[in-house]
Amino acid sequence: MPNKCFGGLDFGTSGARISVINSQKDLIYTFSFPYESDFVDPNSWSNACEKLLDNLPLDIRRNIIRLSISGTSGTLVACDLKGNPLGNAIPYYQACNNNKNFITSLAVEEEHLQTPYSSLSKALELIDRYGKNIILRHQSDWMTGWFLKNWKYGEEGNNIKLGWDLITKSWPKNYQNASWQKCLPLIIESGKVIGRINSELAEKFKLDRNMLIISGTTDSNAAFLAAELDKDQGLTVLGTTIVLKQKIVKPRKVKGITVHRIAGQWICGGASNAGCGILSRFYSDLEIEELSRQINTSKETSLCLLPLNSRGERFPVNNPLLEPILGPRPVSDSLYLHALFEGLARIELKGWEKLNELTESFPKKIVTIGGGSKNPHWRKIREKIIKIPIVSSKKTTSFGTALLAINAKR
Repeated sequence: MPNKCFGGLDFGTSGARISVINSQKDLIYTFSFPYESDFVDPNSWSNACEKLLDNLPLDIRRNIIRLSISGTSGTLVACDLKGNPLGNAIPYYQACNNNKNFITSLAVEEEHLQTPYSSLSKALELIDRYGKNIILRHQSDWMTGWFLKNWKYGEEGNNIKLGWDLITKSWPKNYQNASWQKCLPLIIESGKVIGRINSELAEKFKLDRNMLIISGTTDSNAAFLAAELDKDQGLTVLGTTIVLKQKIVKPRKVKGITVHRIAGQWICGGASNAGCGILSRFYSDLEIEELSRQINTSKETSLCLLPLNSRGERFPVNNPLLEPILGPRPVSDSLYLHALFEGLARIELKGWEKLNELTESFPKKIVTIGGGSKNPHWRKIREKIIKIPIVSSKKTTSFGTALLAINAKR
């Protein structure tokens, strides 16, 4: 067993996963746990994390010298000043419309903050609910604070939706006189050393007391790192939702597209509210596998579905009132699954067309990770509709987070 190990934790919509790599960046351990309670309950994140740590083999856990954490982008929780959650988080897929006029005046030049899905919209909702003597943290930042027992910090990429500007490295000017500015985190660049693990936590789980906690990133950025793309490739994450990522040379603002910096690279992307989540509403994993075999991928259905997980869409169009189209449903379950696959592929295609507004180029190949990447029938349907070669990667998001840990800089 190598003396030095590097850990990556990823907190998704349905559960948490850990990946551990050695100094050669080889995966030596990975495991996942589902949340026992609702995703929006922050205690479900920490409980899943404790189970992952408890199940780590002793010879691995004692040798993890750095750990980084990724989480869903735009999931925000309000805490007291000691980091204790005051209630459920507002998830990334929930729109908040109560402060629309105020947000418009507050973020005049920042269109990405004016959407009801922005973290700013969620932040003002939480401030209305709990007052201003609170702190606001995204999922990844809250779990990072849990390891440090210090919730002071926030990672730059997670806080773009809250208003952090990667280029100016500052909050919007209109925030300066806001009475709630103290609720915001102290921002740290992704991949930087924040501090050592809390000593009591290290002792409880028999972890290295000198383990360094590394500033993490969003789940989709971690997936981007895991995919290790070439410059002419794009990434599709087929999880509960569909996320697209592509490299860009220089950052530029285009409405509806997010721009991130990770591991010294500029990338752009977007996240739909549609994805594998809608499939699990109708079918089990085993049913999807069996019904997929019955699909004739050389033919198209006559159905035109818009399989959003719920009302509202963020990308490739921003419309919180957009309704899913899930019917008419044919008698054949395999035909209906085929139509759902087609609907999701059309959303993905529109997403790549949207990113083309910024990159002015389509990827020559799409690398796919996530649960949906394992389905070869869906992949063939996507290739037929998007007309770009698609390959699947077995790398997990937490593997990308572990890469962030091994490459960390002080």
